[in-house]
Amino acid sequence: MTQHITDATTDAITDRDAGRGWWHDAVIYQVYPRSFADADGDGMGDLPGVTARLPHLRDLGVDAVWLSPFYASPQADAGYDVADYRVVDPVFGTLADADALVRRAHELGLRVIVDIVPNHCSDQHEWFRAALADGPASPLRERFHFRPGRGPGGELPPNDWESVFGGPAWTRTTDPDGTPGDWYLHLFAPEQPDFDWEHPAVREEFRSVLRFWLDLGVDGFRVDVAHGLIKAPGLPDVGHGEQVKLLGAAPVPYFDQDGVHEIYRDWRALLDGYDGERIAVAEAWTPTVERSALYLRPDELHQAFNFTYLTTGWDAAALRAVIDRSLAAMNSVAAPATWVLSNHDVVRHTTRFADGDPARGLRRARAATLLMLALPGSAYLYQGEELGLPEVTDLPDEVRQDPAFFRGAGQGSGQPSGQEGTRDGCRVPLPWSGVRPPFGFGPVAGGPSWLPQPAGWADLTVAAQQGDPASTLELYRTALALRRAHPALGAGRDVAWEEAPAGVLAFRRTAAGRTLVVTTNLTGRPVTLPAPGTPLLCSLNSRAPGADLGGPGTDAVLPPDATVWWER
Repeated sequence: MTQHITDATTDAITDRDAGRGWWHDAVIYQVYPRSFADADGDGMGDLPGVTARLPHLRDLGVDAVWLSPFYASPQADAGYDVADYRVVDPVFGTLADADALVRRAHELGLRVIVDIVPNHCSDQHEWFRAALADGPASPLRERFHFRPGRGPGGELPPNDWESVFGGPAWTRTTDPDGTPGDWYLHLFAPEQPDFDWEHPAVREEFRSVLRFWLDLGVDGFRVDVAHGLIKAPGLPDVGHGEQVKLLGAAPVPYFDQDGVHEIYRDWRALLDGYDGERIAVAEAWTPTVERSALYLRPDELHQAFNFTYLTTGWDAAALRAVIDRSLAAMNSVAAPATWVLSNHDVVRHTTRFADGDPARGLRRARAATLLMLALPGSAYLYQGEELGLPEVTDLPDEVRQDPAFFRGAGQGSGQPSGQEGTRDGCRVPLPWSGVRPPFGFGPVAGGPSWLPQPAGWADLTVAAQQGDPASTLELYRTALALRRAHPALGAGRDVAWEEAPAGVLAFRRTAAGRTLVVTTNLTGRPVTLPAPGTPLLCSLNSRAPGADLGGPGTDAVLPPDATVWWER
């Protein structure tokens, strides 16, 4: 299986399924650049480091790589505070490095998706700096949300909106003469002022930014906070006390307003004007998957992250319900479903599913991955999950950099925030090789890394897992090779559920005359059922006790927290 990936073509990228966009069943791997690989030894990952490690992704068997922001930024929020959308931040390299990365990825048969951050910029962006310096009369202020405060002296924020990172969503300015001035809106950190997308200059600027990166050769964009660009007219109070959360389900006047769809229809026309099937993926935290589907109508974006699936627990009935609902919603707009278990903003699923037991967490994570990779549509992987990395939960306060940690939930404040101040734990740099930190993350043994790695990660490195059939890395490689080779994996739009004992999910997929059956035991005990076929792959390693999968015409014993792929 691994040989199939290793011999992947380096010629022109071709679609596996004629007539379908490449993204319909693509496996896309998220790279968080500061934590992926450090080429220059300063402790911070960079673009040359990513480029050097692209063969790992080719060998893993993914179709595309998505890069989190690497643009010029003061790094108040790990690059999601952009000062210049057309410049690579020196900490990550140069524009030439970005160009080299895209070219090398294409040589290896990988497409490249980059982040675009349109809801807000950095307070060091030239527009915002000029708006502050010019004072209240500056026309540049119309490109942001500047408002007078409430109260006799304007000392209160313009409305009751709160930041995702905790605290008010407004910061008061000081006028050039030193007196208190207007307030500006920032749904995230104060260093991240929100653009006013009703202003035509904002829309034209982002058309230009999209064209800049498309001309450089990127294959698409992940649209950060895609649901946040348009605010309700008049910026009304929330009123009901709902804390602003990316993961919230309550309708609020600053997220998922219908006006965003006009923007994405314009972007789709721009993308369709380029050769090579360029795409856009929405990070849209909406109240329902049906609302998410609206972003994917045929003249809008191509995909949206399925956060409803990501936030579903280890429960058979809940997972079946969200799978059915997701497929129905996406089919209603003829868009592919997407599936994701982890990213740079949430606790790694190895830890989320553990219930306090790391071994159980890894078993469930492996099972969840095989379940996800068998579903119709596109799957997203987060760097390090192929190594079975857990969340790092014991980082010292003094090394943390998540702004939510300092504004809300962190430091024992007891104050809630929409992001709970724990995102550093999933952003710890990857371990590549060696027996002590930084485990090959940088070129110097014992060198720095911007967040410390646990000393116990020696067994989790790429080098340690390479070639070990029991390792999580080799499970991912085998699963992705099978997914490429088997016509019933990834393709299609529906699953056919099969009868199964309580707590077990079982469904079949059929394509090109071949049928695959997937079974996942989410109970805490072994379950016996008629073998659905010949076992192809089990999420448990080859030395796991208790598995008796048998074959056609026999009974199979599914161990707890395991997924099996069967050929029928």
